[in-house]
Amino acid sequence: MSKKLDLEFVNLTKRYGDAVAVDGISHHFGSGTYACLLGPSGCGKSSTLRMIAGHETVSDGSILLSGRDISHLPPAKRGTAMMFQNYALFPHLNVLHNVAFSLRMRGVDADERKARAAEMLELVDMQPLSDRLPAQLSGGQQQRAALARALITKPDVLLLDEPLSALDPFLRVKMRVELRKLQRELGITFIHVTHGQDEALALADEIVVMNDAKIEQAGKTRAVFDAPKTAFVARFLGSHNVVSMPEGTLAIRSDALQVKAKDAAKLPGTITSIEYQGTHVALTAAIPGEQEVTALLSDKDFFENPKDVGEAIGLDWEAGAAHALAG
Repeated sequence: MSKKLDLEFVNLTKRYGDAVAVDGISHHFGSGTYACLLGPSGCGKSSTLRMIAGHETVSDGSILLSGRDISHLPPAKRGTAMMFQNYALFPHLNVLHNVAFSLRMRGVDADERKARAAEMLELVDMQPLSDRLPAQLSGGQQQRAALARALITKPDVLLLDEPLSALDPFLRVKMRVELRKLQRELGITFIHVTHGQDEALALADEIVVMNDAKIEQAGKTRAVFDAPKTAFVARFLGSHNVVSMPEGTLAIRSDALQVKAKDAAKLPGTITSIEYQGTHVALTAAIPGEQEVTALLSDKDFFENPKDVGEAIGLDWEAGAAHALAG
């Protein structure tokens, strides 16, 4: 039976002087999970990732891997590997030697280093480019080389710090597919830091939404997307509008908002912008209370009954498309 490689935070805290970057978070990641730590800049997600890797010290609490406290072990003893945002490839070494570098530091003999590096490069479709220097590679090729270098130590957990941020939008989508495929093939846990909602939704089995050094909400990706618990999560994921009604604060799915005649709907509104987005149209309207909401309409529905900026409309929704928020 293969060992269970669960990762767990127990009251994990990181302080820089008087500033608290990560504030007593606890969470359990199942073995073989693709998880995204998601949140705005400064929320604590990168500090959390670096504590797992051993590149930042833990101020309080602990990090457990397979039930073993790895909080104060050196990076090479943890069973983790990290792929950095800038890939951190050595410019004077070719791809093969970059990938093999950590094995060299561990005293592995040259023939075995070369064989294992070639195996990793084949895994990421980079073997034909093994003799090239990093400067001779495209951004996507550099990323694959960095992935191979991180994986060569056979980690239990791979840590990825905004790995797609340096790529152009087309390549970013392509590499998302490749990352997910690789994680499934390897069957190991990936912990991926991003501030991109689309990236997290496309990749992750589960997401951990962080805000102001704490976990705001965590769970299976679809469950969090469908039912954000707080106004922050609803707004940050971009899936819901947050509306203050007499009965309380509601989250209403953007794709469930219906545009109707002004007097035949729950809310009156005035259109403030219309943005064509290909398969759908984002229609934003001002509503009472100095609030704005956005309805995502199919392009077919919108162009069959087009609207103009400044037009008065009504906004409605089915009961199941809205739920009360905690705050």
